[in-house]
Amino acid sequence: MISASVVGELRNKTGAGMMSCKEALEAANGDMEKAVEYLRKKGMASAQKRAARTVKAGVVYAYLHMEGTVGAMVEVNCETDFVAKTDDFKELAKDIAMQVAAMNPLYVKREDVPAELIEKEKAIYRDEVAKSGKPANIVEKIVEGKLEKFFKDFCLVDQTYIKDDKMQIKDLIAQKIAKIGENISVKRLARFKIGE
Repeated sequence: MISASVVGELRNKTGAGMMSCKEALEAANGDMEKAVEYLRKKGMASAQKRAARTVKAGVVYAYLHMEGTVGAMVEVNCETDFVAKTDDFKELAKDIAMQVAAMNPLYVKREDVPAELIEKEKAIYRDEVAKSGKPANIVEKIVEGKLEKFFKDFCLVDQTYIKDDKMQIKDLIAQKIAKIGENISVKRLARFKIGE
């Protein structure tokens, strides 16, 4: 039997609904970490189902940091004006804008990175690794690994979330999609820093 206090703890930790938390804890035999993982997987599955839905509402959120020396703006979209006005949605937009201000991504997602830049990066990585004398198949695996790191550094949705290093921004968005019940996407971003 899962106690209400444990369900409440999981709810506070993840923001998921009470019944979802109870279901997750039962599936994980009371293990909090496994229950969190269960909810994340469920959120991703829910997000994938909603991915085809059109997002035509949303907010442009501006965030200023360090007494106005760093700022970020993001456009975060959802399906309806009703959801765009909710505290959950606004909190997500703020968290994403804070992420942009702190981590300076250049692109929203990896599909936004120009193909020429990807090829240029791969060529640089190949040159670096080729000098090590490793076999060609190993070189390609290392190049792919370095490219993944590039995406994690410069693509917002692939970045590690600054408030929780166990999740990426895409996981945060998937959690909100599961909680809110609408498709959510980040359309564009901009970061400004004095002197840059």
